[in-house]
Amino acid sequence: MRPPFTALHVVQPGDGGVARVVTDVVAAHVAHGMRVAVACPPGTPLAAAVRARGAEVYPWRAGRDPGPGALAEARRVAELVDLVRPDLVHAHSAKAGLAARLAVRGRVPTVYQPHAWSFEAVDGVTGLLARSWERWAAARWTDRVVCVSDAERRRGEQAGVRAAWTVVHNGVDTRRFGAFTAGADRAAARAELLPDVAADAPVVVCVGRLCRQKGQDVLLRAWPAVAARLPEARLVLVGDGPSAEALRGAAPPSAVFAGAVADAAPWYRAADLAVLPSRWEGMALAPLEAMACGRPVLLTDVDGARESLPPGHAAHCLVPPGDTGALAGALVRLLQRPILRQSLGRQAHRHVVTRFDVRRAGAALADLYREVAPGPCERREPITQ
Repeated sequence: MRPPFTALHVVQPGDGGVARVVTDVVAAHVAHGMRVAVACPPGTPLAAAVRARGAEVYPWRAGRDPGPGALAEARRVAELVDLVRPDLVHAHSAKAGLAARLAVRGRVPTVYQPHAWSFEAVDGVTGLLARSWERWAAARWTDRVVCVSDAERRRGEQAGVRAAWTVVHNGVDTRRFGAFTAGADRAAARAELLPDVAADAPVVVCVGRLCRQKGQDVLLRAWPAVAARLPEARLVLVGDGPSAEALRGAAPPSAVFAGAVADAAPWYRAADLAVLPSRWEGMALAPLEAMACGRPVLLTDVDGARESLPPGHAAHCLVPPGDTGALAGALVRLLQRPILRQSLGRQAHRHVVTRFDVRRAGAALADLYREVAPGPCERREPITQ
């Protein structure tokens, strides 16, 4: 009997959106008979989630940023490749992409998915080094680069990355996030999560890692202008991260920090509006989740934002990144127009169900795997470092 196709995912720590993407894709692939292994930091929610969905889980202790331990991290990936003997290695995000490609060096078909380019996060010499590495690794040790938006692909091309490209938009589990039920659904979630907030108070939710990329500092600087116009409005930041302490210190009284949560869906359902003021993205997952729950979203015009929105929503739901005035103005306009919000939410729900279901993304990746690595391989020589 022919053995099942085996994919090894290598995932760096600390990125909740990527973890949710990997978890959903793993579940879809296991359900279709694929053997899936995941290398990730032990004891993390990702490790527990993919194990529960049928994946083999292998400990890979790694930091988020390049450093003196990078070679040791790459050697561990090489050990896992020799142990799992996958037909294909799929590396997610910059650090895992660095370690996996250093480990494999083209000996096993390799897919790299940046989930936003590393060179967008850094300037100066570090940014030049990141661009140089991405060009080198894509040309020599990457069989396919998977981008989550056409904008992310164009960003890579503009940076000089020459690769075989495939665009697979992010997807969410639309069945889990459920149908749009604005009234009772919102009221129940609000009563459970925000019992001290008035039932008719406008609530804005921002779900994301608390870090510079996600732009919560911009949101907090914009919020006083919103509160001046709508004193009863509340802002909820859901997530944790390296900027948590600084953001709490800068937060106005009407901002609430919910911390890290296992499931953000109840917070979307409690909200009137979801916002994500990112400085850069590939295609953010949180807005897709919010729209799947029937909530309108307000986004900064970074990579993937326009592609994720329904037709006609950009006029209401996009602002320039870093522009606190535009962000505050858009928040006030949307919060003051409940009928518009409800219409945008219904359209958003239909849009995500039609175009961004995770099962479509999983099927597209499975097709890509078999294109890159047509059949189970018999790799006879171990990878040496």
